[in-house]
Amino acid sequence: MARITVEDCIDKFTSRFELVLVASNRARKLHSGENPTVEKDNDKNTVIALREIAKQTLSIDQLKNDLIEEYQTTSINEDEEILEEEFENNNEENESEDKLIEDQNLVEDNINLQLENEKEVNEDSAILKTENEVNQVNTNSDDNDETKNDIKDDINELTDDTDDKDLQNL
Repeated sequence: MARITVEDCIDKFTSRFELVLVASNRARKLHSGENPTVEKDNDKNTVIALREIAKQTLSIDQLKNDLIEEYQTTSINEDEEILEEEFENNNEENESEDKLIEDQNLVEDNINLQLENEKEVNEDSAILKTENEVNQVNTNSDDNDETKNDIKDDINELTDDTDDKDLQNL
């Protein structure tokens, strides 16, 4: 078979550049193991790709889509999956941050409760101390009242004795 040239295929594409890109992509696919749609005839992959284009055994749109897919880093489905993963990761991070904030709030609440309890205990201790002091004063006061009464009784006895003696002397 006669050799095929770019001029045999140029009428299938709007520019030579597009033809070269599509043909080279098809040649790489043939090299990676895809089956040719025309006979090999001991030709190299580049020639086989040009012969396929000239005979239109593969549609031009299919060749263009294969080229686009080859150079795309991700497909639309992969983009959607990536966006979903990022969304899930963001949700997990937000949940982690919310949990962390909640834990911090719990710690602060516990600290405030402990401070309030300590304050109440200190107030209760102060009240008990004051009550003990009052009881002690009352006890002392009772003792003083008894002492006062004893002294009054003693004075009364002394005065009575003195009055009796004065009366006797009279």
